[in-house]
Amino acid sequence: MGGRMSRVGRILCVGTTPALQRVIVFNSITSNAVNRAVQTHEVPAGKSVNVAKVLHTLGLSPAALGFLGGLRGGVIRSDLAMRGIETLFLETDAPTRECVTVLDLKAQTQTELVEESAPLPPALFGELLELIKKHVGDCHAVVLSGTVAPGGPRDFYSRCVRIANDAGVLSVLDAQGAALMESLPAGPGLVKPNRGELGVSVGTVLRNESDVCGAMRQLVEAGARQVVVTAGREPVIAFDGRTFWRITPPNVEVRNPIGSGDSFTAAMVARMAGGDDFEEACRWGAAAGSANALTILPGELDADVLRGLVKKVLLERLPGGTSC
Repeated sequence: MGGRMSRVGRILCVGTTPALQRVIVFNSITSNAVNRAVQTHEVPAGKSVNVAKVLHTLGLSPAALGFLGGLRGGVIRSDLAMRGIETLFLETDAPTRECVTVLDLKAQTQTELVEESAPLPPALFGELLELIKKHVGDCHAVVLSGTVAPGGPRDFYSRCVRIANDAGVLSVLDAQGAALMESLPAGPGLVKPNRGELGVSVGTVLRNESDVCGAMRQLVEAGARQVVVTAGREPVIAFDGRTFWRITPPNVEVRNPIGSGDSFTAAMVARMAGGDDFEEACRWGAAAGSANALTILPGELDADVLRGLVKKVLLERLPGGTSC
């Protein structure tokens, strides 16, 4: 990503629901029949872990924080350590979950089977907050990703945002529903839901771009400083509190879209931490999401492919008024 990136400090990647991700690839799948896989992979994942993996690929220094337990947790910890990614996970008695992605090459479908996180003792979340406080002083940003595990306080992300803001570092929140809305008064620097998550959060169906822009304004009025809304293959809408931008990602042949939103977050944070302006960081984010979709495994994009895709991202400033 260039010499400028190497001078960026640590980025804390916080998530309470990491997962061991199994990706199983079939030439084709027939219902009610025996199907034999042509490939099977297992990698550390979950939203915050995907962010950490991409940041590391881009030459930054992420630290992954959260909870790990059992054999799967041990696999995740060892794998990340082998990659050179700093791990600051707290150990739990509850085993870390496993999620499964099923890819049908002939039908070009991607099916995600999600195991929910087990409940965790409330005291563990207090320990995690103290761990964030301990390390926030020497970092460049705090990225908060995913669902808060059962047992966590409703204001967990809000408290994380305040810790980051008090330390004067960028706070980034990728969440939905109450976890997002209740954190807005704390003033997150950037929030990044996808379109479906945004609709759930504001309690309305977002039928068109104008609806999306209106919902984004609600988030800013409630306390968010900047908002980015992804939508799969569709254009990203970004709002810095003054100007709306439409960012159209390059058209690629999607192999597995899981982790593309996390890749967007990672690349955008990397560029903002390195000094890029908001809209240019969004351009890199859109390219990273597409680069991830070209891969079978989540958060395992190729940095050279990303650099090539950046040139194909279309960036448009949207007019003000009623449309946005």
